[in-house]
Amino acid sequence: MLEIFQYSFMVRAFIAGSMIAVIAPLIGSFLVIRRFSLIADTLSHIALSGVAIGLLTKTQPLVTTVILTVFASVLIEHLRKLKNIPSEAILAMFLPGGLALSIVLISLANGINSNLFGYLFGSITTVRESELWLVLILGIAAMIVISIFHKKLLYSSFDEESARVSGISVDFVNTILLILTAITVSLSMRVVGILLIGALMVIPVTTSMQFAKSFLQTIYFSIGFALLSTIIGLFAAYYLNLPAGGTIVLFALSMFGVVAIFKQKLNGIV
Repeated sequence: MLEIFQYSFMVRAFIAGSMIAVIAPLIGSFLVIRRFSLIADTLSHIALSGVAIGLLTKTQPLVTTVILTVFASVLIEHLRKLKNIPSEAILAMFLPGGLALSIVLISLANGINSNLFGYLFGSITTVRESELWLVLILGIAAMIVISIFHKKLLYSSFDEESARVSGISVDFVNTILLILTAITVSLSMRVVGILLIGALMVIPVTTSMQFAKSFLQTIYFSIGFALLSTIIGLFAAYYLNLPAGGTIVLFALSMFGVVAIFKQKLNGIV
């Protein structure tokens, strides 16, 4: 069974997948408690435009996607600070806007090709070494930033007004969180695909919230669920010839189902 690791592309797949499985639920934990989970899907649609720009200009799509999604995340936070537009309305504008821009750019790039299809639904087995290094560097940087600002992020996530009164620069902290979300979405598109990354940022977190007794436990358990679904999903994708991204997300959903059913039965007994 371990002959899978004889192939360098699968080794890269497991390394990249493991990194994403750590940072996706780590960032997603803060988004879920803020009830701002839809930002991941919004930025994923904008990320598709970044991929189209990369293909159109014949540059590294991962680089153009990071730049575009980070710019969009800063703009979204700026509009959100204005307070005269509801947050969900901002996301509802950017989500179809990003999709519309991507459709136009894709048409200019002569339509959908195999490369674009891989970014849409994930093509982890084709992760190049340069992309792997970019995933590792930006992933480690994201974890370092979270470790530095985690207390401020947590405080502002639970009670934004109290955080402002206590002297925390909430606007700055929120911008950091959205930038990290944009980077995570961009890095994850090779693993689970642009259309599925929101699931990996939300489902493991929601699963762990079923029984975790603290926010810290929620983070640890969600990372564990994400890692487990990624590893099992990659093995299943390789041996059963299935798409890796969809397989990973389905395993994550299955874990949520098992935990939810177990909790319901346990509550019934109690």
